[in-house]
Amino acid sequence: MGIRRFEDIEAWQLARCLTARVYALTEQKRFSMDSGLRDQMRRAAVSITSNIAEGFDGGSHAEFAKFLQYAQRSCSELQSQLYVVLDCHGMDKDVFKDIYGEIGVVRQKLGAFIKYLRTK
Repeated sequence: MGIRRFEDIEAWQLARCLTARVYALTEQKRFSMDSGLRDQMRRAAVSITSNIAEGFDGGSHAEFAKFLQYAQRSCSELQSQLYVVLDCHGMDKDVFKDIYGEIGVVRQKLGAFIKYLRTK
């Protein structure tokens, strides 16, 4: 069957779920006084899916891989921001581990896809 649309990409599908989770997390009361962190986390999550979609229409495997690397960087940014929530806003450690791991899976899928594109 293959990939015909960016929506067919597993990493995009997982990142979409992750984005919804980040939005739900940042709707919690602990973010009412830290709108900067809330907005930055949301932007980082949206950036993951956006870069996958944008790269899909990049015109070449090399260009697509570049945008997937941008998406990976947004994963790292979001993981770093989770530490701020953990350290400064009292996030439950199990929730932290779960979301951090979810981001790691997205990053891993992106890395595998980048590797695949570079061999084409």
